[in-house]
Amino acid sequence: MWDVLWLDAQLATLRADRDDCGEVRDGAIGIKDGRIAWVGPRSQLPGEPRTLAKEIHEAGGAWITPGLIDCHTHLVYGGNRAREFELRLLGASYEEIARAGGGIVSTVRATREASDHELTAGAARRLAQWLDEGVTVIEVKSGYGLDAATEIRLLRIARLLGSSAPVTVRTTFLGAHALPPEFAGRADAYVDCVCDEMLPAVAQDRLADAVDAFCEKIAFSPEQTARVFEAARRLGLRVKLHADQLSDCGGAQLAAGFGALSADHLEYSNEEGVAALAAAGTVAVLLPGAFYFLREKKLPPVEALRRHRVPIAVATDHNPGSSPLTSILLTLNLSCTLFRLTPAEALAGVTRNAARALGMHDTHGTLEAGKQADLAFWRIESPAELGYAIGGNPCERVVRAGELVRAMR
Repeated sequence: MWDVLWLDAQLATLRADRDDCGEVRDGAIGIKDGRIAWVGPRSQLPGEPRTLAKEIHEAGGAWITPGLIDCHTHLVYGGNRAREFELRLLGASYEEIARAGGGIVSTVRATREASDHELTAGAARRLAQWLDEGVTVIEVKSGYGLDAATEIRLLRIARLLGSSAPVTVRTTFLGAHALPPEFAGRADAYVDCVCDEMLPAVAQDRLADAVDAFCEKIAFSPEQTARVFEAARRLGLRVKLHADQLSDCGGAQLAAGFGALSADHLEYSNEEGVAALAAAGTVAVLLPGAFYFLREKKLPPVEALRRHRVPIAVATDHNPGSSPLTSILLTLNLSCTLFRLTPAEALAGVTRNAARALGMHDTHGTLEAGKQADLAFWRIESPAELGYAIGGNPCERVVRAGELVRAMR
């Protein structure tokens, strides 16, 4: 017998074998031991509801989607960079600010100076909005410490968020995010530190689920990035990559060559890079928040990604400098309006494909039997409304692993 049966629901299953959202009208979901035991039209239930489950709940006609997934955030950091926002409006570029000592390095200073309590409290306050918008899985990167002690602190705090809030947190080590001031002019020496000191410590304490790097002219070269990825591979860690955001550095090909879970940004990726992603099964993660906030002009190669059938995920890229975006729902709208994704593609980008970008597609991202029962309930007329509304939040309730964890109405 199932633990819970939800009735009177419209379902957006997001199954991969459907071109739409996998819609099921007048659907039902049976849950047992925190997993989906049965999903489909109510008319096809294998018996009378009262004989199938210990508890029966009515969804009141709400739409149910898989719990949403944000597969790219930098949630734990100190300070903010509102002053840089002003400078950009006065004409300074992202690269100019970074080369003048601003950018990522300014957040590193603020983060190193912050206490664990300050970092945890700030991240928890921000995280609350994701929870209110139906997110049940979130990726959190380090990368604002750039020394072993602080990077480890950030990863521990990220893990703590996952144990203190009703959300699954996947952690990513991003030691190769920027060059810290104490290594100015010595990028190769810093990469040595990342590979020989930071990564082994992170792996030993099992603090990271993956390893990321920023491959760009203002960050690390493809050769330096490859060294980090080789070290990660030796330690049994999967990789992800900030690729081709500001220029075509061959990031997509590099990510594919290492069988990366995802390649993120991709504005400047070429056709060869897209084909490589397809061959490697690497997910393309599009980040419209940074594109919008930095007023970029170069669109990611969406048509090429479609043509090569590369799975497309969408994420907030929440960070204090280039994407202070705290809404996964606004991210859906931005991906549709700026990148011309369809609402169905955008929703798949924060469910099915986001799960794949985190290596979680066997357990999350769709409404299918055997998957974890992470559900978001919406008071909408159709799933397209989730990408249509600007600033709205129609989420009614959130279920994680079969348990009701949030009820907004």
